[in-house]
Amino acid sequence: MLDLIRMSTITLAMTLLAWPLTSAEAAQSQVERGKYLVTLGGCSDCHTPGTFLGHPDKSRYLGGSDVGFAIPGLGVFAGANLTPDKETGIGGWTTQQIVTAITTGKRPDGRILAPIMPYEALSHLTGADALAIAAYLKSLNPVSNKVAGPFGPTEKPTIFVFDVIPGEVYSTLPKPAQ
Repeated sequence: MLDLIRMSTITLAMTLLAWPLTSAEAAQSQVERGKYLVTLGGCSDCHTPGTFLGHPDKSRYLGGSDVGFAIPGLGVFAGANLTPDKETGIGGWTTQQIVTAITTGKRPDGRILAPIMPYEALSHLTGADALAIAAYLKSLNPVSNKVAGPFGPTEKPTIFVFDVIPGEVYSTLPKPAQ
């Protein structure tokens, strides 16, 4: 009987000692899941400087784009700084505010994200996956990078602009010199 009590005590002690490791491992696993989803989702395409110009700046990964998308009638929008920088990124946002932004398009200040952000598709994320993305974004090194814009439809953008135009308009543009 004494051996049974000792074994029970040892088992309980080991469980209690291991519990913080399990929590830390779970948090790490959540961050790793978030990294996987952010990578698979191509978030760095729109949110890392230099990507659209052919030379992504890995030192400012997810630190905000230097190229904007023109949306007729709405303006020009560049991918925001998704790092936890408090001044230029999402460092002041709560986990729930990040989840809300990526799944509904609504920022903490009430502004709705530009339709180029695929929040409608991301609204189908499971709650656990949305939280994993938020955990990963919060785990990044902060990047101080103020992204230009957004620019209204009558404002002159100060950045490179992707413009989506109909084929018949494109075909009338001047051809490059040969």
